Amino acid sequence: MAHGMAHRRVTMNDVAKLAGVSLKTVSNVVNGYEFVRESTRRKVLEAIDELGYSVNVTAKSLRQGRSDIIGLCIPDPQVPYFARLLSSVTEEAHLRGRQVMFSPSGVSRQHELDLLHGPLSSLADGMIMSPLHLSVEDEPVIDVDYPLVIIGDQLPLTSFDRVTTENRIGIYNATTRLIEHGCRRIAIIGVHDGQTAGAAPLRLTGYRQALRDAGLPNDPALEIPAAMWHQPGGEEAVRRMLAAGLNPDGIVCMSDLLAAGVLQELRRQSIRVPQDVRVFGFDDSVDSQYLYPSLSSVNPNLREVARTAVELICDRIEGQSPTLAGVTVHGRVQFTAPSTIRERESSLTEAAD
Repeated sequence: MAHGMAHRRVTMNDVAKLAGVSLKTVSNVVNGYEFVRESTRRKVLEAIDELGYSVNVTAKSLRQGRSDIIGLCIPDPQVPYFARLLSSVTEEAHLRGRQVMFSPSGVSRQHELDLLHGPLSSLADGMIMSPLHLSVEDEPVIDVDYPLVIIGDQLPLTSFDRVTTENRIGIYNATTRLIEHGCRRIAIIGVHDGQTAGAAPLRLTGYRQALRDAGLPNDPALEIPAAMWHQPGGEEAVRRMLAAGLNPDGIVCMSDLLAAGVLQELRRQSIRVPQDVRVFGFDDSVDSQYLYPSLSSVNPNLREVARTAVELICDRIEGQSPTLAGVTVHGRVQFTAPSTIRERESSLTEAAD
């Protein structure tokens, strides 16, 4: 494959440039047009072979070059947050007469690049992606020739439409509610040490700002790491926290899955919720209301995230300028869905007798 194209989907223009022919000539060869000189055909085929060009068979077979398929790439559909996002995007696309073709993307950076430039991108009219491993340094190799909408804060690029949630504000509000309920020594669980992009650093910023605005000291010891935002990560974080002699009166968790593990370990350690420590989660997952005690949580408004992402991708596919309210930078929409707080008294206050 030619230099510089290892991570970008090769286009017909690339083939034409390498073969030294017109775009129309490449199209004639690809579509089997018989009135092409053999020497020209050979040059085009050699360029196709060298570049690894693959034909968009769906676009070829449709009169208008459209498949009415939206590609969706999210890290892990087993995580409740992404499962709800998948479901919501699928429903919103269906309302617009489109189908969703889904592929999990959370394996590695290379896998995310392969999805951006592989068969899925050829079959779909456009793609919605929530990246986990790509970074702003990857912008040159993310260059694609189809509509792409990014979900989340992992890839804060203004060269694509992007839809985010209120990570900083959501955790700020959760921490503030704990303070309003009397907590003065609040831990946060889910910190990713050294990470500068994505949800984790933004949520940590919101936590610190809430403490600062309330005039409370920020104790770095209460910023508890958890590499994975799942139940075992929450359990292990509480064990480390207690072993270090830390006894907060409030805990804000960066996900509901972490909070589930936190509640389990607190119960094992005979620490009562909410009498001894109050707990807040993030995601407002369906399971959060069935935990014991039921969990107060930040609702990131995933339905609005999905609706906006689908509206953006459909507008781009149809060649229309998006009409969404949001910040427009260099012609690209940057939209943040507003979050809300779901309070369940059992994780915050004792129920009345």
